[in-house]
Amino acid sequence: MREKTPYSKRFEDYLEAIYRLQKSGKTVRIRDLAKVLGVKPPSVVEYLKNLAQQGLIVYEKREHIKLTPKGEEIARKVLDKHKALQRFLKEVLMVPDNIAEEDACYMEHGLHEITLNRIKEFLEFIDRHYKVKSEMTFLERLRYFYEHKRLPEEHVS
Repeated sequence: MREKTPYSKRFEDYLEAIYRLQKSGKTVRIRDLAKVLGVKPPSVVEYLKNLAQQGLIVYEKREHIKLTPKGEEIARKVLDKHKALQRFLKEVLMVPDNIAEEDACYMEHGLHEITLNRIKEFLEFIDRHYKVKSEMTFLERLRYFYEHKRLPEEHVS
C-alpha cells in the first residue's frame, strides 16, 4: 500500500514558494505568491489563512508572510525532494532543463519515500563512483552501495 504524504500538492507548493521567496531575500507578499503560483491574489489570501491557522506561517492582513520553524522544516523537505528529482532528470536522464523543472514539480508530490530515497542514494553513488578505479561493474558497485550504504573498499584515483 502506498504511503500518502500528509500534505496536499497545493499545500506543499505554497510552502515551497514562500520558502524560495524568503531565501532569495525578498519580502514575501501576496502578489509575489500569486505570481509564482499562477493564481489570483484572493485565492492566496484564503490559503494563507489556512496555513496560519495550522501554525505554518505568520500572516496578518497587509503584512508580509513568513514561515514558522515548523513551516520552514516542511518547505525545506519539499524543496530537497524537488532538487533531487530535478538533478536526476537533468543529469542522469538528460532531460532538458524546462522539462526537468516541470516534471520534478509534478513528481515531488507523488513519489513514495522509498523511491525518492533511492534516487538520492543513486545520485550520491554517482558522485562517489567516478573517484575510484574498480574491478566491479557500475551496477555491482551500485547494488553494494544500496545494501551497505557505502562504497566497497577500493583504490581512490
